Amino acid sequence: MRLVNFHADDGVRIGVVNGDDVIDLTSVDAGAPRDIQAVIADDAFQAVQSIADKATDADMRKFDSLSFALPVSSPGKILCLGLNYMEHVNEGIFEKQPFPTVFMRTATSMIAHNEPLIRPSVSETLDFEAELALIVGKRSRHLTEENALDAVAGYSCANDGSVREFQRHTIQWTMGKNFDNTGPFGPVFVTADELPAGAKGLNIECRLNGQTVQSSNTDMMMFPVVETLVYITQGLTLEPGDVILMGTPSGVGHARKPPLWMEDGDVVEVEIEQVGLLRNTIKDEA
Repeated sequence: MRLVNFHADDGVRIGVVNGDDVIDLTSVDAGAPRDIQAVIADDAFQAVQSIADKATDADMRKFDSLSFALPVSSPGKILCLGLNYMEHVNEGIFEKQPFPTVFMRTATSMIAHNEPLIRPSVSETLDFEAELALIVGKRSRHLTEENALDAVAGYSCANDGSVREFQRHTIQWTMGKNFDNTGPFGPVFVTADELPAGAKGLNIECRLNGQTVQSSNTDMMMFPVVETLVYITQGLTLEPGDVILMGTPSGVGHARKPPLWMEDGDVVEVEIEQVGLLRNTIKDEA
C-alpha cells in the first residue's frame, strides 16, 4: 500500500496512491482516518484498504495537484545514521566505524514534498543527502536479526539537509543537522510488504537542477536495516511513527572540489526505486 498525507480545506486527509491518481479516503468515508501515523499505531491498514475499495471516480484526485503534508506528522524520535555507505566514508574526513553512527533530528527541521527548503542566512554551506527513511510500526526493544523486520511499518524518501559549517563547529553534529526547514521527507509512505525485505537492492539517487549528484544502491549500506534496528533497540525503545534515516551515499556537496552548495532557486530531488520521488526548491531565509 502507498499512502500520502495531504492538505484539504477541512484539514489533513489520507490518500491511497493509485498510479497518477490518489483515492481521497475522507471523500469515500467521512469517518476515515486522517493521519498515516495513527493508521500505523493502530495497525489499521486493512481498514484503510476496505475504504479505498469503495472509491469511485468522484473520490479521485490527481497526485500532482495535491499539497502534501509529512507522511508522519509528529514522530517521537527521528534517528539518523551517518557514514553508512563506504564510498561516502572515503570521501570525507572520517574512518570506517565499527558501530552505526547515530544522531538525531528534530521534527521542526522536517518539511514536506514541494515545500521550500530554507537556506539559512548565517551560512552558505547547505548540502544535500539522499536517504532512505524507515518508519517504525510497533513498540520495539531488544530486537533480534530474526524479528527486526517485524518492527518496520514502511519506508519513504528523505533528504538530510546539512549546514556543514555548523555541523563541524564541534564533534557533535546536532546543530548542523537541525536548522529549521532543512529536512525534506516524503511524500509517499510505502508499506514494507511492497518492497524487498529490509528495502535491499533499491537504487537511490539525488539530483540537483536535473543533474545526478548521488547514485547508489541500498545494498551498499554498511549497516543495513536489520543490523541497525538490532543495534538501536539495545538501548532505545522504538515507538510507532518513529523515523530512522538510513544514511547517504557518496557525492555530497562538501566533498567536491570546489564544494557544491545548494543555492536559492535550486531544485533538489531524491528518488528511490519503488519508493518515490521527493522534490524541494531551495529558498533563502527571509
